[in-house]
Amino acid sequence: MDTKQPKDKQSSQFAKKLRYWFKKLLQLTQLREDTDYEATIENITKSVTFRGMNLWILFFAIIVASVGLNVNSTAVIIGAMLISPLMGPINGLGLAIGIFDEDLMRKSLTNLLIMVLISLLASTLYFLISPLGDAQSELLARTNPTIFDVFIGFFGGSAGIVAMSRKNQSMTVISGVAIATALMPPLCTAGYGLATFQFRYFFGALYLFFINSFFIALSTFIFVRYLGFPQTKYMDNKRATAVKRIITVFTIIVIVPSVIGAINMIKETAFHTQAKKFVTEIQETPTFKNRQVFNVDREYNRKEQTITMSVVGTPLNSVEITELQEYMRTTYGLKNTKLIVKQTGETIDIAKQNEIIENMLDKKEQVILEKDSVIHSLQSKMSEMEQSEALSDQIAKELYVQYPNLEVFALDNLYYVNPQTGTKEKTPTVYFKWKDKAGHALAEESIIKWLKVRLEVSEIKVIH
Repeated sequence: MDTKQPKDKQSSQFAKKLRYWFKKLLQLTQLREDTDYEATIENITKSVTFRGMNLWILFFAIIVASVGLNVNSTAVIIGAMLISPLMGPINGLGLAIGIFDEDLMRKSLTNLLIMVLISLLASTLYFLISPLGDAQSELLARTNPTIFDVFIGFFGGSAGIVAMSRKNQSMTVISGVAIATALMPPLCTAGYGLATFQFRYFFGALYLFFINSFFIALSTFIFVRYLGFPQTKYMDNKRATAVKRIITVFTIIVIVPSVIGAINMIKETAFHTQAKKFVTEIQETPTFKNRQVFNVDREYNRKEQTITMSVVGTPLNSVEITELQEYMRTTYGLKNTKLIVKQTGETIDIAKQNEIIENMLDKKEQVILEKDSVIHSLQSKMSEMEQSEALSDQIAKELYVQYPNLEVFALDNLYYVNPQTGTKEKTPTVYFKWKDKAGHALAEESIIKWLKVRLEVSEIKVIH
């Protein structure tokens, strides 16, 4: 029996299905049919310029973002990113490279420089006059770029150019890109570094801004080329060739250090990940049965990395430390890493170590008990207020039945302070407001007597 023909038939049917689903996928992911080339180029070109309204909005947005970083408010920072016009020159640069437009590239670079200078001026001025000088967590987070910032810049920029190139632009997507790529906080952090003369913050934040900006521009360039945007035509072919060469050289000059920086960030991220894993897992080995690791510091640079850890308990000997270093380099790939072990000395024993740990736990428990006491006190006060409010409502209902002319009634416990002695006493106080102006002294006197019995008090003050 010939089985070759059915097998060929099955493979042919599989190939047809594969081609069918591939075509379906292309139809679902196609972007060119809905691309508005002229409107996209016009909108990006207009958004490049920084003068008049755009300049003032940028200045105010930078101040708002600086305040958000200063008081550690994420909501304020997000609001500032929504109103800032920072994306224009960066998208313009990516578009200019994609369509070989020398004039647009020069204009984008000029306005990008203006944007950075205005942002640094505004943020530096704010932090010079701000009474809050400490660096909060929101600010510190913008001083050390990681590989994730590369991903955010590239994919956020990709979402932005895809949204901007549609015939019906999605402002929600564009606003989301402005928040996700977070271009403003690094510039504000750089201003903080200038104002406080902490240049580590200044250069770290500027590097983060450069990384974000470059990968937004790169994603714009890639999609401009992918979508087939029309290239700028020059009357002179020599001029066109020269422009393309200049833009190509400029692109290479920018790309090379950015790629090197991205590779370094990948290496740094991998180092920190493996170092954390190494320190965590060695504590579960028999070597650390009578030992405990505290205060682990990790330092990364291109030539050599360092892991410094403090060990409490039986001191490690030189052979054990050498074995740990070899284990770290072979198992976790930390070949250029130096392990520094700080030890407490031979005088400390396990009993003393346990005593230290117990003292630390006791202090934590004391803090927790104090917080629980404060929470219980607040809950008691809230419960009293709720009971008082419920009693006031019930009494008001009963009085309205007996006195229909009573328009408003209020009852609360107020504190009356003697300004001379400083003493204060808590006294129930009632408020009356009647519908008519007729005398209600007898009615109020009767109500007061009734309330004293109801509330079991000897004194009630009245306010009209």
